[in-house]
Amino acid sequence: MCAGFRAGSGDAHHLVNNSGRDVLYLEIGNRDAGDTVVYPDDDLGRALSADGRRVFVHKDGRPY
Repeated sequence: MCAGFRAGSGDAHHLVNNSGRDVLYLEIGNRDAGDTVVYPDDDLGRALSADGRRVFVHKDGRPY
């Protein structure tokens, strides 16, 4: 099975396993647009800090 999620749609996506069995999940993507992540349904994002670490931030950029 394959599922695709269009980037920049403004709607977050997630996967749910309701089967009661283990699931093997393989995610494939690229970082052409950088390493910034935005979760549009929540006040949450991920960005790179000045020293290159991945950090979680509010939508306005304040760190958690």
